[in-house]
Amino acid sequence: MDGGTFLITGASRGIGAATARLAAGAGHRVALLARDAAGLHRLAEEIAAPDRVLAVPCDAADWDSVREAVGLVVRTWGRLDVAFANAGVSVDTSFLGTRGAPPPEWREMVLTNVYGPAIAARAALPELVRSRGHFVISGSAAGRGVRPGNLYAATKWAVTGLAQSIRAECVGTGVRVSLVLPGLVDTGGIPADRAGDPKLDPADVARAVLYAVGQPPAVDVNEILIRPVGQAPQL
Repeated sequence: MDGGTFLITGASRGIGAATARLAAGAGHRVALLARDAAGLHRLAEEIAAPDRVLAVPCDAADWDSVREAVGLVVRTWGRLDVAFANAGVSVDTSFLGTRGAPPPEWREMVLTNVYGPAIAARAALPELVRSRGHFVISGSAAGRGVRPGNLYAATKWAVTGLAQSIRAECVGTGVRVSLVLPGLVDTGGIPADRAGDPKLDPADVARAVLYAVGQPPAVDVNEILIRPVGQAPQL
């Protein structure tokens, strides 16, 4: 995949930014998508390869925005080889109403975490079929266990099912589909009650993404579950 075109949503910080750095270092042309235009441009300047990086302000939960961003990438570089649906939102919730954010604040999380990768697939897959490329999704170890009152974990359960559904539809197309499921990652938004827990660095997750993408074309790494050493299995 050296020299391919690599699109990343949620690219302005955290796992997305770390993946962009590694992908650019591996020789990929990198399209950076996020709502934070200033953050995107700072990262593009850091990567410092004007002909190999494209900053595209984009709302990952808006179909027209995602579709137009994918179109711009293809018009600019002629192809799309990897799409990483990484954008995500976490909000503390309680169905009993004893803590967390009020329900109107849940909507953005559900749209970004579930609808977002679904529309990213719809926008990117026709191009990935042409290139026999790779679709990667950020899931979470939180989607592997039950967390009381936790809607975020439920969205990540949904992402696991979404990845399997996308992979099933892509059988016979040559497109690979990988789901990366990180445990707690130090992205700057960790809840206070977990501040002392073991954490992954965003670059740890980025290396897992590049591992999946870097396999031979006949190898489809379906899922990677990656936790920091010492993280409890139910978290």
